[in-house]
Amino acid sequence: MNNEYIRWKSKKLKDNDLNIELEKIKDNNEAIEDAFGINLSFGTGGLRGILGAGTNRMNIYTVRKATFGVASVLKYGSSVAVAFDSRIKSDLFAKEAAMVFANCNIKVFLFDRVSPTPLLSFAVRELQCDGGIVITASHNPAEYNGYKVYDSKGCQINPFTSDLIFKYMENIDVFNELPNEMDFNTCLEKKLIEYIDDSLIDLYMDTVCKQAFYEGSRSIKIVYTPLNGSGLECVLGAITRRGFTELKVVKEQMYPNGLFPTCPYPNPEIKQALELGIRDLINTNSDILIATDPDCDRAGLVIRRKDEIRILNGNETGILMFDYICNMRIKKKIMPKDPVAVKTIVTTDLAKKIASEYGVNMIETLTGFKFIGDQIAILEESGKEDSFIFGFEESCGYLSGTYVRDKDAVNAAVLITDMADYYNDIGINILDRLEQIYKKYGYLMTYLGNYEYPGMSGLEEMKKIMFVLRNNSLMTKDYLKEIGHLHSDVLKFEINDLGTAIVRPSGTEPKIKIYYSSEGYDMIDSDIKLKKLISIMERMLNLA
Repeated sequence: MNNEYIRWKSKKLKDNDLNIELEKIKDNNEAIEDAFGINLSFGTGGLRGILGAGTNRMNIYTVRKATFGVASVLKYGSSVAVAFDSRIKSDLFAKEAAMVFANCNIKVFLFDRVSPTPLLSFAVRELQCDGGIVITASHNPAEYNGYKVYDSKGCQINPFTSDLIFKYMENIDVFNELPNEMDFNTCLEKKLIEYIDDSLIDLYMDTVCKQAFYEGSRSIKIVYTPLNGSGLECVLGAITRRGFTELKVVKEQMYPNGLFPTCPYPNPEIKQALELGIRDLINTNSDILIATDPDCDRAGLVIRRKDEIRILNGNETGILMFDYICNMRIKKKIMPKDPVAVKTIVTTDLAKKIASEYGVNMIETLTGFKFIGDQIAILEESGKEDSFIFGFEESCGYLSGTYVRDKDAVNAAVLITDMADYYNDIGINILDRLEQIYKKYGYLMTYLGNYEYPGMSGLEEMKKIMFVLRNNSLMTKDYLKEIGHLHSDVLKFEINDLGTAIVRPSGTEPKIKIYYSSEGYDMIDSDIKLKKLISIMERMLNLA
């Protein structure tokens, strides 16, 4: 039997749910090996895993271990901001992390309720902290939770810092005791932990509202769903500050609930998560539906045009925002002298054409919004912070300001309502503008394929697939030409005249992602090419 399981079983654990689970799996060697066979990996995205007992699970002990690692990097006398979303045990994990920091003589500024991830980034910057953490697993299913780490700029940590934290963690026992033996209440009394005042949240919402461009009729009708996550307070606060009154929130998904009872995947990219919102969109005869994920850093968009209901993907919403920002900045004569936008390599190349049209320098980064945040930091260091006008990634992450260093769904909601109000006032629908963009720049269609590989065996299968792609000569037939792989575990392929496929293992979930892109002379031609491209890749790798 696994020795680490035996060690955990011999202890009376602080969280009794873990004791119950350990007893439950005592005769299940496969479950024990899955929970204790490896340690939960720590990378630039921090920790993410299934809740439960074990070294390969999210629990108070793996959270403590990670926090000791972060504290070792921050050193004595530093300060951190700590936030959490609506997930199961998020508040407990946040308090455990805060307590570890405080016992390591690191001052903690803690949010007292569920908060959006971008608000954490804002707090780090405003409170001049040395770092920050947020307890979240973004849009993963309910059985997951996670732990993201931010630097003093409010940006997710870089690979060097994550490697350093991991090295410290390797020498920390998962049951490491608190050095000063102070409990949470004692830390509060000694002011080593301090709750963040609501005035900072108000300042954040005011700052986000400044990203809008248009003072219009405010006559559009809006449906919003936070998908039982952390977005309600700030998204509603920002939209109502902007003067919109025709606003309905999806009742079943209004309040924080880590079980996510209405949808197993609280992801604003997928239709199932949007069904209740679409119901309200139709029943209230509204114009747009905005959905945000549990930690409110991603935003999904659904448009109604008469009887047509259209779910936009992240690329479509992104190019609409980018086009709108460029257009409004030129109209208002506030376009920077050398404007800069940033996108990831898996995000639509249509953005490059739009950038060229408006004279914007488009920078491409590896996958992950932290790399977009890094580009903003580079601009800031060279005194060109104001040159940044927009950053986005295909997975519904957007940012149009420099007040944070991460994607911001509150910012996205403000821009979407601003854009919808403007187009409504000039007599067109957002979909009309999207069609104009396609007609002008090209019918470039995209699709994201997610292929799941759960468990330890799944991890090995993912490695095998990436190995085959890089090394098997069968992967270089006439219809397949490797363009090259980047420093990240990413491969880009060009398949005849059908389009491109970018393959990478997910950094946060047990799945391989393939980003498909095809361009044709019209929507139908693009769609036909896209389906052929998907079929070729799936057959080739036995993914279908």
